[in-house]
Amino acid sequence: MTSSVQLNPDIVVRFAPSPNGLLHLGHAYAAMMAHDFARARGGQFLLRIEDIDSGRSRPEFVTAILDDLRWLGLGWDGNVIFQSQRLDSYAAAADRLKALDLLYPCFCSRSDIRHLQEEGLQPEGPDGPVYAGTCRHLDPQQARKRAATEPHSWRLDVAKAAAITGPLQWTDERHGLQASRPELLGDVILVPKETPVAYHLAVTVDDARDGITHVVRGDDLFASTAIHRLLQALLGLPTPIYFHHRLLCDEEGAKLAKSRGSASLSVLRLAGKSGQDLLQDFRQGIFPVGISLS
Repeated sequence: MTSSVQLNPDIVVRFAPSPNGLLHLGHAYAAMMAHDFARARGGQFLLRIEDIDSGRSRPEFVTAILDDLRWLGLGWDGNVIFQSQRLDSYAAAADRLKALDLLYPCFCSRSDIRHLQEEGLQPEGPDGPVYAGTCRHLDPQQARKRAATEPHSWRLDVAKAAAITGPLQWTDERHGLQASRPELLGDVILVPKETPVAYHLAVTVDDARDGITHVVRGDDLFASTAIHRLLQALLGLPTPIYFHHRLLCDEEGAKLAKSRGSASLSVLRLAGKSGQDLLQDFRQGIFPVGISLS
């Protein structure tokens, strides 16, 4: 669904949903914000499907995403981009970080992590519990030996990485200039046990590859930007300008989410509602009963 309007190549924005469920009103708002940001500046609006998790991604959800965006009247430029076609680029980025000795194998299971949380050994960070660094302290030779036979993920040694880059900053058009503090998120996983790459590494590599100049996304990902900025510096990638917008929330003040069973757009679409009218209401600050901006 490509625009025929002459576009400004200096502005490139993307919407990047995961096809592990149906889109809901929060996705509609996020897609609208990214689309309108690009179009108001004459820029390109790209659609990237984050389908790395083959165990949860479904073709029918990809189809539903495309149908929902067309129903909303949000056209994208160029071909739809699929992360599953870019595994080599993520592996190459991970290899570069390993060559810098910035990734270490982590053998902790979900139950191990849960135990650490119960024991209060994982402090709460802005994006959830911060990993205690248990496997970072393993003897390197022993860790390599275990990695040859045991399932493991690869974590970023944030302190070591930050020592290489020094202090970093990034700009948010809504929140202003930000001092990057990746240590608040701790040693995040970049290569999980179950999937080829984690969100933090994939989105950083993809935004550079797609020439994204402005990342427009919700405030729930604000804290993650510190990790993305660190990875950009380590991998020699450009730093976009960011715009983190407010989120649609339910009556309890919780953000709309697939995991909370938020009503899907496909229900409204199949009921004959107008997606374009829905977004026109959003643009005027009018939201369905029980839904508000936070």
